[in-house]
Order: sequence, then structure tokens, then C-alpha cells
Amino acid sequence: MHPPRMSAPSCIVPLTEQLVIRPHIVPLLPTFHGMESENPYAHIKEFEEVCNTFQEGGASIDLMRLKLFPFTLKDKAKIWLNSLRPRTKENEKFYECWERYMEAINACLHHGFDTWLLVSYFYDGMSSSMKQLLETMCGGDFMSKNPKEAMDFLSYVAEVSRGWDEPNKGEVGKMKSQPNASNTKAGMYTLNEDVDMKAKFAAMTRRLEELELKKMHEVQGVVELPVQIQ
Repeated sequence: MHPPRMSAPSCIVPLTEQLVIRPHIVPLLPTFHGMESENPYAHIKEFEEVCNTFQEGGASIDLMRLKLFPFTLKDKAKIWLNSLRPRTKENEKFYECWERYMEAINACLHHGFDTWLLVSYFYDGMSSSMKQLLETMCGGDFMSKNPKEAMDFLSYVAEVSRGWDEPNKGEVGKMKSQPNASNTKAGMYTLNEDVDMKAKFAAMTRRLEELELKKMHEVQGVVELPVQIQ
């Protein structure tokens, strides 16, 4: 007997635009095996250079990268890619995205980008709901901050946002009881933007209270230190 063989769908969902990959391009692509000695950022840079060199006249560069990138991964890296489900990176947590962004910046200390440009790149990549939340947290004046203040505020939001995905039991019960929440996967719920925003505000408030309380304890500890007179 020969049972049907089924392969898992790729995590990369390209656009509907068609692209013909010429066979001579694939052998020229850099490879990444997922080893600790390899630099993933250097791999991406080299990969983009190859794609830019062989970009077809009317083809989208983004589509070309999506089509060719799987060919560059080998061994552990390819196993990791195949383990991802389609669209699994669409809802990346804010603090994870910020940490990954800062890791990329710190890995290239001589990148040459001004601070305002780094802020702009990150802000432009945020979802509209996250931009709205960010503006609400800073009183609607985020875009008027100077570059250093903007970077510091994003770091602050990243720290606060760690609690956004850890609602307490009461909030979880409220989420599950919402009429617009549908059970899509085992133990997971899809919430509308209003419910999701309320949950984030609640978690943000708790985190702010925790940080303020921590600061109060630190100040109190300094005040209560005994003064030694020599």
C-alpha cells in the first residue's frame, strides 16, 4: 500500500503575483545552517544583495525574496522554517519585535542610520492599532518627540508591554464571554480589536502600577538608610 503523502503548507504566503525563478540563480544564493558561528544578519544582507542583482525588470523585489529565501536555509534552519505555520509571524509581541530590532541595530554598530530614521522605520512597521495605543500612552505627542526621547519611549513601552499577554483570570473570563470571541484553536480565542485594546490597556495599567510601586520602594529604602556621622 502507498498512503498519500501530505506536506505541511509553507509559512511563507506570497502574493498572487507570478514569478518565474531562473535555475541559474539558486546556486548563487548564500546558505544559512542555523549554527551558532553563523551571523543571520550577514546572511540576510548577502541574500538581499543577490536578489537585487538578479531582480527581473517588472518583478516585485519582495516577491522575489519570498520565493528565494527558503532555498538559502539548510539543516537546522530549514527544519525551523518548516516547523512554522502560515502567517505565524503576523501577531508578534511588541517587546519581542523591539528586542529583535535592537539586536539587529547593536549587531551593526556602524550602520550609519540616524536615530530619527531608526525610529521612523520601526514606527512605520507598526500596526494601526499599535500606533493608536502608542499615541494614547504618550498623550498624542509621540511624533513631536526628539529622536532620543522617541527611542527611550519605545524602550519603555516594550518593557511595559511584557504584561499585555498575561491577563489575570478575571480578564480571561471576560474575554471568553464576549459575543464576538470565537474559539478558533484549542485554548485560543480570536478577539475583536476593541476587546483586544481593552485587555492591553488593563495589562498596561497593572504594569505601570507595578513600576511606580517599585520606584516608591526604592526611594523609601534610600530615605530609611542610616546616616553615619564621622
